[in-house]
Amino acid sequence: MSDTPAISDPGSSEKPAPTAYKRVLLKVSGEALMGTRDYGISTEVVGKIAEDVGTVVAMGVQVCLVIGGGNIFRGVSGAAAGMERASADYMGMLATVLNALAVQNALEKRGVQTRVQSAIPMASICEPYIRRRAIRHMEKGRVVIFAAGTGNPFFTTDTAAALRAVEMGCDALLKGTQVDGVYSADPRKVPDATRYERLTYHDVLARDLGVMDASAISLARENGLPIVVFSIHAPGAFAEVMAGRGRFTVVTDN
Repeated sequence: MSDTPAISDPGSSEKPAPTAYKRVLLKVSGEALMGTRDYGISTEVVGKIAEDVGTVVAMGVQVCLVIGGGNIFRGVSGAAAGMERASADYMGMLATVLNALAVQNALEKRGVQTRVQSAIPMASICEPYIRRRAIRHMEKGRVVIFAAGTGNPFFTTDTAAALRAVEMGCDALLKGTQVDGVYSADPRKVPDATRYERLTYHDVLARDLGVMDASAISLARENGLPIVVFSIHAPGAFAEVMAGRGRFTVVTDN
């Protein structure tokens, strides 16, 4: 895994290098797809995310995605309500497939070639997860959406995102969240929460900052995979991060 690429100076008159990262994985929570709804999928929000992904693909960056399923069903919540945990997690995995198909549809309506690969084989609607095939798709300029998590219960989609990013040889894992970086507390609830520009993996774990679950952070740390946290709802933010501009937090080893 390569070291973190240099981030261009936002004040520079030079055209930002569109290849600060050559290949990235974007992790989007299921909740981000809801918009103002209480549950389900907002086609407007999905469309905006697809626009941003299409812009980054046009910059020459190879993109893959992992999308959560919390807007439809969350395994942990199901288990807390009395369901058997493994069954609840499998239901959550199926929810991520629904979200993946929705995002695929939005991308292809905008002319972006997309493939969905599921860790649970569903031959009638998407491809099975095959590492080499996924890499080849990205090399051809296609967006690959990884669905159904790792295919195993007891693992979150955060862990699936870190795993797939490492398997794909991504230069960074982008985490699209509800806020513009990592804070000491939820800034929507704590107005004076401290915002961080840069953190180490150790900082995230020691301070329990909730960027991603501990398994995902540990996997990223072991493989030198930078994590970049930004707001998925800020128009054009994904492309801005790729150009080294905008507001985001970088999590690395130093």
